[in-house]
Amino acid sequence: MKKGDVIGGYRISSEPTNAGGGKCMWAFAEKGGTQYFVKRFLEPKRPRDDAADSPSVRIRRQLAREFEQRHRTIMERLRPDARGGGNLVLATGFFHEGSTYYKVTERIDTSSLEKPQTLEPRNKMVLLKTLGNSLKQLHDIDVVHGDLKPLNVLVQKRDGAAFHTAKLIDFDDSYVSGKPPEPDDIAGDSVYGAPEWRRYMQREDAVGPQHLTCAVDVFALGLMTHLYLTGELPHHDKRYGSPADAVNAGERLDLDTRLSDEMLGLLRAMTTRAPGGRPRITTFLKTLSDPRVCALQHRRPGTGKSKSPAAKPPSAAEPAKPSAPGRRTSRIKAKNLTPTSASTPRPRPATAPPEPPGTAAGAGRPAPRATSATPETPPAPTPPPTPAAPDAPATPPAAGAPAERSSRVRINLGGRRPRPGSS
Repeated sequence: MKKGDVIGGYRISSEPTNAGGGKCMWAFAEKGGTQYFVKRFLEPKRPRDDAADSPSVRIRRQLAREFEQRHRTIMERLRPDARGGGNLVLATGFFHEGSTYYKVTERIDTSSLEKPQTLEPRNKMVLLKTLGNSLKQLHDIDVVHGDLKPLNVLVQKRDGAAFHTAKLIDFDDSYVSGKPPEPDDIAGDSVYGAPEWRRYMQREDAVGPQHLTCAVDVFALGLMTHLYLTGELPHHDKRYGSPADAVNAGERLDLDTRLSDEMLGLLRAMTTRAPGGRPRITTFLKTLSDPRVCALQHRRPGTGKSKSPAAKPPSAAEPAKPSAPGRRTSRIKAKNLTPTSASTPRPRPATAPPEPPGTAAGAGRPAPRATSATPETPPAPTPPPTPAAPDAPATPPAAGAPAERSSRVRINLGGRRPRPGSS
């Protein structure tokens, strides 16, 4: 194919190039006064009809039949006159001349907005919704685009229009959901490829054709949405060559925390490893019902990511643990308490010292301070022991004054013996 050639009735009007074409050459052409875009596939090659039969020829013919069937099936499902397909740039012709296949689409202005992230939130919302609606057109008929990336999306604004829209192009690598080409023939971009697509390309036994569904496009759309909103793809560990490789290794993509909470949740779900865990396009469109979802937020440091709950500080005063069974130290400071008989410790029969004659136990005396189970100083060696000094001198109640209220707080003196006159 060269400038001036006539191929299938189309006169080539520009020098063919491979720029951005992958396994294709492309050029502009003219037919009947209309401008077209013509793509020439470098492979597969179709054997001649009169080619001698051989194992290699049979294999080449089988590959050619599968290639033709896949393209014609997609063209039958994606018709240019389909309702709502105004942002799909679809093929108008597919044929072979000699052993080479060609595909034709209407020529469109290929200029595209280079920095969609500079748009206002409402403009971003409209742009993403037009892209999402184009993908919905495909997914509603079980068609996977298969090579979704910025190069295949034209961001344009018509004269007099208020918003930019996204035109989806290049369906040459599309396939019916669950029926992709063989790993050696499937196309795509490793940067935007889904985790299951990467594993399928690597011929992992756990991933078969049935795993390559419309969820492949959802993963790529999640990456592109992050790019259109922030100007960058999600970050990942540099040990991995692509986001999909990082996700396959169990890593979480590092999303821009300036994104709204709704958008962060949506993109996290769209870029998950399991295809079944990704939302459908309808969920994507529903989330984009409010322009504020597309706005960037300048959060305070430390608020962009979820935090683990802070450890609860220990209490300043914890109850003392028993030092031994049956011996518990009380921290209650008892003053001017008149204990009842129930609160008076029962003296040990063999060792308790006798009460002083004519003195009632505890009458008019203040209750001693609660002491530790281990005394700081040993008791006086000479009997009888000296009574513990009170915290403050107590004044006997006046005659006729009401009796003080008895306390029911038990003061456990541990293993110490009660002293004369104590309760």
